[in-house]
Amino acid sequence: MKLLYLVVGIALLVGGVVDILWTTLWVDGGSGPFSGRLTTAVWKGLRKATRDHNKSLSLAGPLTLTLTLAMWIAFIWVGWTLIFSSVPNAVVNTRTGGPADWWGRFYYVAYTMFTDGNGDYTPLYGGDVWEVISGFTTASGMAFVTLGVSYVLTVLGAVSDKRAFASSVTGLGRRSEAFVRAGWNGENFDGLERTLESLGSDLSLLAEQHKSYPILHYYHSEQGERASAVAVPILDESILLFRHAVPDEHAPDPAIVETVRASSESFLETLDESFIEPEPAVPRSPNLERLREDDIPTVSDREFAEALAEETDRRRRLLGVVEADAWEWPPLEE
Repeated sequence: MKLLYLVVGIALLVGGVVDILWTTLWVDGGSGPFSGRLTTAVWKGLRKATRDHNKSLSLAGPLTLTLTLAMWIAFIWVGWTLIFSSVPNAVVNTRTGGPADWWGRFYYVAYTMFTDGNGDYTPLYGGDVWEVISGFTTASGMAFVTLGVSYVLTVLGAVSDKRAFASSVTGLGRRSEAFVRAGWNGENFDGLERTLESLGSDLSLLAEQHKSYPILHYYHSEQGERASAVAVPILDESILLFRHAVPDEHAPDPAIVETVRASSESFLETLDESFIEPEPAVPRSPNLERLREDDIPTVSDREFAEALAEETDRRRRLLGVVEADAWEWPPLEE
């Protein structure tokens, strides 16, 4: 027995299985130890190679998902191949009766993982252990296919959700001031409250999806209007205006405003764990003159500036969200 092959094969197999289960089934675990490093490396490499070209970065999500699946296959495939290579006669050629060579074992594992074999190679005759191991090989392949397909479908569904959320926000305004102006009916923001409730609910779901499937961080939209990294800062800055710039008697229901703010905080905390760092700079402040142009009542510039000073840390985190996804502040100009 070649002990080194057996040890390395088991290590690869265990590493692959752990990474798959960690990534696909552990909701609070985020990405597995290998897939997490892979996706981060691909994203950073693409940003450096393309100089933040949006069309090129839009390939990051599909590319990292494909490479993750390929890595899982490689771990399981190579792991089983090394295990079957640890004993010279573990797999035999049915035509010659002799032991299979490296390519034969590689070929045998592939067929055993995804089908029931084709008869060209077989486990050692009378070797019950290797027949049982072949059964585990088939089981691991079928389990991978099931988990892999489920994971892909879930991720793609979440990508659609995040882009729909972004479109809903930017459809109201491409900047926070425009968002606030869109909800003003001449007296108050009553017509906007139901929309804010819906956006808050969608953002809470998005935060949970990002926590469960961190690969969503790397699905970069080619268009800023469909990027959640653009939409969340716009929505959060709009909430900031409702809290600190618009007098209470004209602002939306405080309970709704605070609920949306809490959803935004949940999203920021999720990204803080694995994706972003607060920027050292403070982003540009909203311009109250844009609200006053539509006769929206506001506090004084001095009072608003004092309130903004207390939100510095949060706004630096928002800037981190924007720049981590290769956008600029303000996310969209009008």
